[in-house]
Amino acid sequence: MGPRELGLPMQVASPEPGELPTEVTIWEVGARDGLQNEKEVVPVEVKLEFLQRMADAGLGVLEATSFVRPEWVPQLADAAELLAGLERAPGVRYPVLVPNARGLDRALESGVRDIAIFAAATETFTQRNLNRSLDEQFVMFDPVVQRAVGEGLAVRGYVSMCFGDPWEGAVPVEQVVSVGKRLLEMGCWQLSLGDTIGVATPGHVEALVRAFVAAGVGVDRLAVHFHDTYGQALANTYAAVRLGVSTVDSSAGGLGGCPYAKSATGNLATEDLVWMLDGLGLKHGVDLGKLVETSVWMAERLGRPSPSRVVKALGTAEASGS
Repeated sequence: MGPRELGLPMQVASPEPGELPTEVTIWEVGARDGLQNEKEVVPVEVKLEFLQRMADAGLGVLEATSFVRPEWVPQLADAAELLAGLERAPGVRYPVLVPNARGLDRALESGVRDIAIFAAATETFTQRNLNRSLDEQFVMFDPVVQRAVGEGLAVRGYVSMCFGDPWEGAVPVEQVVSVGKRLLEMGCWQLSLGDTIGVATPGHVEALVRAFVAAGVGVDRLAVHFHDTYGQALANTYAAVRLGVSTVDSSAGGLGGCPYAKSATGNLATEDLVWMLDGLGLKHGVDLGKLVETSVWMAERLGRPSPSRVVKALGTAEASGS
């Protein structure tokens, strides 16, 4: 029995239906965040087919790659080659991560129209990841954002360590809001609030979203990015969506992991997210059957099963024909 025969989850009204968005944009990060920590380099041809398959499944935003230095992330050393070979599907956006001014140069050379920068909410992480202080990261990012906006690019701001830091522990909500507002004032059109080590819980998510709103930042400027280290990613996403957040980052098949938490099980799986959104009756535009087939296909190429529960359930049913 395949996905269509199994049917969709029952649609149940939210306890606060007035706050739910009618449609959720899925910001698919599998090709970049999902693959970047793979030990074996995935051939560019496989990455290109992965992106094409996800576009065919209806995903409208596909974060394609990152222009980081090759020695930092060998898996993404083929960024320029990948973008040169990418057949862009009509209506699909292909943002790339840009770490600095040189990365922006390369993105512009490749014809990119959407970029993202990767900031952090804690002092220790910025020192370890960017070799800069919390305040110095803005000095680095400001000319990048200003030039990108001047070139007509849309700039997204990732904020990592929004809920917990492996060196500093719990991160004060007001500290995250302060960092986020500075990125928006710099010119970012959206913030992706990242639970980098997967320690968030729904109450903490609600508190952070409400704090941004109280500070004058609308939920339309916010996205969420959860890791499933403690099994909370889907619950955390629901908490954010209940408050009106309508952009959710996820990774096809649950690809990816967090190098700062040894027990991390990866990003929120796009299939698990789609199953929940279907149950809430929210539009998203994704063909779940095609996406499951794509994740099974990629899992075969990586040599291990997908951690997504929905992929396991529907993929197994597809394979067995039962």
